[in-house]
Amino acid sequence: MPGAIYAEGLVKTFGEVKALDGVDLDVPEGTVLGLLGPNGAGKTTTVRVLTTLLRPDSGRAVVAGIDVLSRPTEVRRSIGLSGQFAAVDEYLTGRENLQMVGQLYQMSARDAKKRAVELLERFTLADAADRTAKTYSGGMRRRLDLAAALVVSPPVMFMDEPTTGLDPRNRQQLWEVIEELVAGGTTLLLTTQYLEEADRLAHDIAVVDHGRVIARGTSDQLKARTGGERVEVVVHAREDIATADGVLRGLGKGETVIEEHTRRLTVPVTGGAKLLAEVIRELDTRGVEIDDIGLRRPTLDDVFISLTGHAAEERKAADTDPGNTGVQDTTAGEAGSAKEASR
Repeated sequence: MPGAIYAEGLVKTFGEVKALDGVDLDVPEGTVLGLLGPNGAGKTTTVRVLTTLLRPDSGRAVVAGIDVLSRPTEVRRSIGLSGQFAAVDEYLTGRENLQMVGQLYQMSARDAKKRAVELLERFTLADAADRTAKTYSGGMRRRLDLAAALVVSPPVMFMDEPTTGLDPRNRQQLWEVIEELVAGGTTLLLTTQYLEEADRLAHDIAVVDHGRVIARGTSDQLKARTGGERVEVVVHAREDIATADGVLRGLGKGETVIEEHTRRLTVPVTGGAKLLAEVIRELDTRGVEIDDIGLRRPTLDDVFISLTGHAAEERKAADTDPGNTGVQDTTAGEAGSAKEASR
């Protein structure tokens, strides 16, 4: 049985550019799928198709048990969407923005007011509730946008790079809110270029490049594909590099990579902390003074580079997703669509 978010063979082209080239996804209910990839990989186009903002050339998609192509209005009632840029009415106060969304969802004025108060408190915006949104900082606008997407507590959420441009403190706050949502049973598809974000939040990760899902698995499963652990040593004296190289070649499982200018040596290993302790003992026995030593496990950045040949944020802005025309920057479901249409 398909999960809360399901896609099969999604294809979308813009002129000669194939933004999606047969995307398959299946996100179980109550979990987070991190859609990881550089600008231009197809992440935003995928979100726009799944949220009914864009019709694919071929393929099928089901969200919250509803066919996206044949019943788009019903899908919009069951989802929340937070885009890369906060889509709030800057001439309304924070409170008025949230109440308006509630009323667009046909909530009573009383219920919409009550829900607005709850969300303003939850997103630490209560002190600024009666200020116009144009006076908000970027982080405050982003939190207000996410609050608007949650006015009706949708069972399925889509967040398209929600923390782009946020400072570390605001990013951390938003991560905590996302974790609370998922703990409450919300299913989330999260697109991101921040590898640590996917590592922390996602139960499962799909790596997308050139419109295709090129790898899928948990963070640990993907990291295991890069070849395991490495010991890194920085020797104090340049003349000790050769001795340290001999130790590492004897205990490691491959060739030592030597950076002469930094006096750093790196070798693949197996054995974890036990092997690291052995390296330290052997270097000490040979009289090699070290400035730094550590056991490095693969990161998602290592995974991404090994799979695609480039870092997650390496592409230029001009190479962004052809489907990213700003339409995705809307609030939740039908309320967002109605709000955009009214402008």
